[in-house]
Amino acid sequence: MKPETAPPSQIAASLGTERFGSSEVPAARATQDRIDIPEFAPNLLPTGDVTPDRFLDRELSWLAFNARVLELAEDPDLALLERVNFLSIFASNLDEFFMVRVAGLKRRIATGLAVPSPAGLSPMEVLDQISEAAHQLQARHAHVFADQIRPALAYEHIHLVHWNELDEGAKDALSTMFREKVFPILTPLAVDPAHPFPYISGLSLNLAVVVRNPVSDKELFARVKVPDQLPRLVSVDGPRAGTVPGRVARFIPLEEVIAEHLDRLFPGMEVLEQHTFRVTRNEDLEVEEDDAENLLQALEKELLRRRFGPPVRLEVATDINPNILALLVRELDIEESEVYTLPAPLDLRGLSVIGGIDRSDLRYPKHVAHTSRYLNESETAKAANVFAAMRRRDILLHHPYDSFSTSVQAFLEQAAADPKVMAIKQTLYRTSGDSPIVDALVDAAEAGKQVLALVEIKARFDEQANISWARKLEQAGVHVVYGIVGLKTHCKLSLVVRQEQDGLRRYSHIGTGNYHPRTARYYEDLGLLTADNQVGEDLSKLFNQLSGYAPKSTFKRLLVAPRSVRSGLIDRIEREISNKKAGLAARVRIKVNSMVDEAIIDSLYRASQAGVQVDVIVRGICSLRPGVPGLSENITVRSVLGRFLEHSRVFTFANGSDPVVYIGSADMMHRNLDRRVEALVQLANPDDIAEVNSLLDRYMDNGTASWHLDNEGLWTRHHLSEDGSPLLDVQSWLLSSRSRQRTASRR
Repeated sequence: MKPETAPPSQIAASLGTERFGSSEVPAARATQDRIDIPEFAPNLLPTGDVTPDRFLDRELSWLAFNARVLELAEDPDLALLERVNFLSIFASNLDEFFMVRVAGLKRRIATGLAVPSPAGLSPMEVLDQISEAAHQLQARHAHVFADQIRPALAYEHIHLVHWNELDEGAKDALSTMFREKVFPILTPLAVDPAHPFPYISGLSLNLAVVVRNPVSDKELFARVKVPDQLPRLVSVDGPRAGTVPGRVARFIPLEEVIAEHLDRLFPGMEVLEQHTFRVTRNEDLEVEEDDAENLLQALEKELLRRRFGPPVRLEVATDINPNILALLVRELDIEESEVYTLPAPLDLRGLSVIGGIDRSDLRYPKHVAHTSRYLNESETAKAANVFAAMRRRDILLHHPYDSFSTSVQAFLEQAAADPKVMAIKQTLYRTSGDSPIVDALVDAAEAGKQVLALVEIKARFDEQANISWARKLEQAGVHVVYGIVGLKTHCKLSLVVRQEQDGLRRYSHIGTGNYHPRTARYYEDLGLLTADNQVGEDLSKLFNQLSGYAPKSTFKRLLVAPRSVRSGLIDRIEREISNKKAGLAARVRIKVNSMVDEAIIDSLYRASQAGVQVDVIVRGICSLRPGVPGLSENITVRSVLGRFLEHSRVFTFANGSDPVVYIGSADMMHRNLDRRVEALVQLANPDDIAEVNSLLDRYMDNGTASWHLDNEGLWTRHHLSEDGSPLLDVQSWLLSSRSRQRTASRR
């Protein structure tokens, strides 16, 4: 599950009992298939002398998260092609972890800026434990593919084959494909006194080739890069291979096809051996905005530099010649601990080719998002009038169960086409290459409306795409700004100003997810469409702050980072402590992607010590230690992974039986609370507040499948009841719930 970029897979489930929280729900059984690495769990324990009893290390917690992704690939009860996708996601996640987190840690160590982690580990201890755990996880990942997934695919007549397993007809066809589509873009690079060791780009798959000159009998080394513009796995049997059950589908790694034709790259030379290897480099961005006259140009230069970051990992096939390995280690200047020896094929991200096969019998049932029932109440049957619906009531959206295209996208498209709309203001953090959101903003600008787009061109790994869209918007007449110097703009906001009979009215959308129509189909997110004037005023102030100069803006329905999200949430937690002491209803529930910020965690510890029940639902990193006597015995932590990527951020407070609920873009991390512009909005409609609290009830119930975090930092999967039947999968339950609502609305 690459954070917010790599497409997640999906998870199968049974609906289980409908009576949640009752005695009819079987108790969860803690299964022991969670992490089959005895040494891994203790590594999550803080061992130093800096607050070792309070925090888990964030980097090791992230590796535990990716281990949970791997557990889904290991689950034989999940649909096969979804398991394949989870293997690919695990690999992609780990790549990003090395490119950003490991590279950043190494950079801080090298510059002397690294300090002990809040968990009490020295920087070198963290790096050593990362290395140990990552080696174990990568070996386990390769084992899952070789021993579980590959045989299961073969049973379904989907085969990953070697060249020598092919018939002559297939070999001839692949040779033709190589000659026409591969050979022209290959560039063999020799290494000799006249040719220095070539630069190996990050994440590229390469062949280390040894050839002999028959004239001089001298052995020489060359490198051939496997082109990443082509599919990693080549279909032997055509583009529809594998789509028909029972029909054989064969795939061969592209590097094997290249390896069989190396004689064409080195005519007159004798090819002695070839080995695959792969390098991961530091690819995090460093842009000093204060010194950059033009942030766009500075970022483009940094993107070019990114390709030349220092290496942090070398992956090699198990059969590599020790002399070749020694050459790579020396030339790349990499530590022995940074070498990962794995069975071929390397880079299992390429399994996404197989994971994308159109075999409905090997996937989860197709999901069709439904239009929100509140938008369906609109007077036109053909297309909901979003503005009319918003005037009737606030509309709480839950994607992907509620359709993004008929809600948020329709809101902006109708705004672009409506002659009464005077202005549109929009943040864009990530969006798709064919974005209808961008198209709507362009249409609005060309129609003469005032359009402001706040484009965050520093959205990690989407920088180049966002630069392109920023220029497209500027060319159409959109006012494009890049936010506040020193801060990423991560909030998800849209504001439409419309001329109506009684004057100007503001229409707003605030969400937890990006304005990205494609990811909205598999990212779980919440959003609020509202015509509430107070929210509109708050958004106007915030946009003015982002595009101009308004440092003293204050807000009524919003908490805005970096000024008030941390302090506002801590204030709410302290109120729950006071309510508990006064004998009033008190409870805190938080659903986020990451829980790292020490100030927030310490406030939750204080609440626990006061007797307040604290529930945390976290998808990824969690530095909080639940269940520690005298510290956090009233804190429960759960994690849900599955078919959809859990992405919403929710904060609920019992508030003495007058519940308060916020939703928004902020995770509980230093970067979100200190170095990003984030926004949380307080829900006002009692029905919406009740719906969110009911949703969290489902997530936290012991009858729901999830992972549980204990006070030693160990995650345990709970997905089976005492009798072996599956626990309720909350995502599948929500899919069915929306279908039931749609059926009822038609009656």
